[in-house]
Amino acid sequence: MYPYLRLLKVILASRFGERLRMNSASELKMRVWPSDIDIYPEMNNGRHLTLMDLGRIDLAGRTGLMHIAHRKNWGFVVAGSSVRYRHKLAPWRRFTLSTKIVGYDERWFYFHQETRYNGKTCSSALIRAGLKKPGGLVPVKDVLEAMDEKTWTPKLPDWVCAWIEAEELRPR
Repeated sequence: MYPYLRLLKVILASRFGERLRMNSASELKMRVWPSDIDIYPEMNNGRHLTLMDLGRIDLAGRTGLMHIAHRKNWGFVVAGSSVRYRHKLAPWRRFTLSTKIVGYDERWFYFHQETRYNGKTCSSALIRAGLKKPGGLVPVKDVLEAMDEKTWTPKLPDWVCAWIEAEELRPR
């Protein structure tokens, strides 16, 4: 089941929380609830991705992107992901979810997200996401212009470029 109460909490907190720039990182303090665990018992691999949705929502809310997207009738879309799982997150454990945009190309933003506990990275993901309007994708330059972030031009890290190239080799 989707964590709707957590979603509501994130949306409300992002509305009243510290404002962020597009190059800033969002950090959410979370806890592993019984509804997050699988039979092993640890946080389920799918739940890692679901909670990472909340990190991107927090970042979008705190940068003002959520407000602009709503006003312009844009929707958020994920077009690819790659996740590494390193250490388990046990029931009741508190952890931090970090979300940062590491760069973009003409069509997509690339997010690096991590769950951390006690100084260790438990999971790490690269997410390719963008904004969609009726009729297709919103070009990243239009998003940045709407946010008054036209001068933000980070260079995509080599590891992200390699991932993009590898994705192009995959069968459709």
